[in-house]
This record gives sequence, C-alpha cells and structure tokens, in this order.
Amino acid sequence: MSELKVGIVTKEWPPAVYGGAGVHVVQLTQALRRINGISVGVHCFGGKRDDAFGYQTPTEFNDANPAVQALVTDLEIASHMSNVDVVHSHTWYANMAGHIAALQYSIPHIVSAHSLEPLRPWKAEQLGTGYAISSWAEKTAFESAAAIIAVSDGMRADVLQAYPNLDPTIVVTIRNGVDTDKFAPNHDSSVAEKFSIVGPYAIFVGRITRQKGLAHLLRAWKEVPSEYGLVLAAGSPDEEGIGNEVAELIAELQKSRSNIWWIQEMLPHHELAALLTGAELFICPSIYEPLGIVNLEAMGCETAVLASRVGGIPEVVTHGETGELVDYTGDAAAFERALTQSITVLMSQPQLLVKYGKAGRLRASAHFGWAAVAQATVDLYRRVIA
Repeated sequence: MSELKVGIVTKEWPPAVYGGAGVHVVQLTQALRRINGISVGVHCFGGKRDDAFGYQTPTEFNDANPAVQALVTDLEIASHMSNVDVVHSHTWYANMAGHIAALQYSIPHIVSAHSLEPLRPWKAEQLGTGYAISSWAEKTAFESAAAIIAVSDGMRADVLQAYPNLDPTIVVTIRNGVDTDKFAPNHDSSVAEKFSIVGPYAIFVGRITRQKGLAHLLRAWKEVPSEYGLVLAAGSPDEEGIGNEVAELIAELQKSRSNIWWIQEMLPHHELAALLTGAELFICPSIYEPLGIVNLEAMGCETAVLASRVGGIPEVVTHGETGELVDYTGDAAAFERALTQSITVLMSQPQLLVKYGKAGRLRASAHFGWAAVAQATVDLYRRVIA
C-alpha cells in the first residue's frame, strides 16, 4: 500500500497549546506518525518554525477582527496543500484552510468537531462581529466535508442537530485519547510546597471561559466547608468580562480562606501531573463539553472526578465508578447548589475518592489509548480516499 500523505491544519501547536483541541492535535499527530505508511505534515498558525509548517497572519491584518485574521491565514495555508492526499482540520479557525484546499486540489477534507459555534453563543464576547464569520466558516466547512469526526457520541448528536442538512453517515465518532504513560500518578510533594499548598484540596484545570463553568464553581465553593482547599490552574481568559468576573470571585473567597490557590501561568507537565495526583478531587464544572480531555488526564493521574453531566463527559466519567456527575440544565443556582453538595460529600469520603481514582486510571488506560484513536482515524482517511 502506497504512503498516505496527510495534511493536519490547526491553530494550536506547541508552545501555543491552550485547550483540549490543541492537546488532541499534538497527541493524534504523534500517534499517526507511529503507524507505518503514514506521512503527516502539520500546518499551523503562529509563524515559521522547525517542527511544522507555520504561517504568520499578514501584517496588514494585524488590526483586523480575529475571525478575519483566521480566514486570511487559512488562505495562505490552503495554497500549500497540493501534495497531500487528505487534509484534516481542527476547529473553525482552521476549517476554511481545509475547505479551500479541498476545492483547489480536489482532495477530501475531514473535519474534527471539537466544539460547535452554534452552541457557544458566548464566543460573541470574544470575537464580536467575528462570531458571524466563525459560524459561517464552520457551517460551510462542515456541510462540504468528506467526513466529520465527532469526539463523542454526544458531540455527534449535537453536530447533526446543529447542521441538519448533513448526511448522518459521514459523521463518525472517534473519541479523544489520553497518554497514560505521560499522565500517570506523580507523587512529587515539592510541587505543592512550591505553591504553598497544604491540606486536602480539590483542583480545577482549564482556561477561563464561560464554557468551563469556573464562575459557577467559585460561587458554589462559598458554601463548601473551609477545611477543604481549592487549587485553580486557570488562565488565558477568553475576554475581559469573564476574566474580571473570575478574578473578583477568587478574591472574595481568598478574603476569608487561606487555602484558595490561583495559578495563572501554564504549568509544566511535571508540575501539572503532581498537582493532579495530589488532589483528592478533580472538578470539571463545564456547561458545554464535547468530551473533556482534562477529565481523562486527571483519571490517568488516579484522581477522582466530579463533573457536569453535559456533552461527552458521561462517556468518560462513569458515575459511581470513576467519579460522580452533576446535572446542568441551565439553572445556574440549582447547578451551584448541586456542586456544593457533591463536593462537600465527596471530600468527606477520602477512601471513596481513592477507589474512584484507581478505577479512573484503569478506565482511561483500557478505553482511551491514542494508538486505537490513530488507527481509527487512518481507517477513515482511507475510506474517504477510496
């Protein structure tokens, strides 16, 4: 069988990886390159680099809306896709590069659906009028794609609901993976000491965005017993409004509690794994989450998970086995009360949390390995080319 040349298009590539989609692209690319007969070229935003084909937004667009900047960068990327057999784009930022390359060079375009613009109306706060552009770009690319990869069954249902003109047979579920050799228990206590973290604590890891539900967690924490600490590895606010809201909520908690630690910088992997391992509980209060790689990372570190029952999270976190789930219906006050209650009960049961953590690592290792994800992706590549 001849070599298959794949063009991966992504906004995020190290060191500029700030979300689950970026983590997915890096891990998937590494796994694809371990398969014989597969050649992968990565085309990314951010300017020239040695480990990928990097593209800089033309200087004349420096003051343009971020959505417009993405489109002009996509045009440049698309013009360099003539030598690939299939183009695979990730997030709306990169979708139009794949779409235009498919038209220009008559090659199939595969889209990975990590999130959906129609289900993230708060993105208008970040993109302004560019939200209409990002929504158009996603819709156009999805409805023209040779195949769409949904990262969970929940996401597949959302894709078909958001874009009813799609042929359901082209939307396939291939769940995200996790490297359980990389995300494994790390009992280095010096990391907690570095940040002056003492006593039992729960941890949140993620960007400051409305999607991740951090403000809900902070309001819920006001009623959590004060002996339990909270570590917030949270930075890169999507926009000023949510950034200010979160900062004010954290400051309010810190006035009466000494065990609220806010780490705003991106943590090196070793430190992140150590803080995840040291936590009694990982909390994912997302109000929208196609899958949630960060839950898998916590599970890999043998940490129990408390998460919202939204999107693909129930396909990762098994309620009553690897952690517990809290319903989110859009009623913020009810969600926050449920979080408070669940956090309080779980933090008071350390033996149960240990049990959940061990079961979580077993589940992550058995069902979410990257080798299987990569092989399923290659099988899809070959089907759309045939």
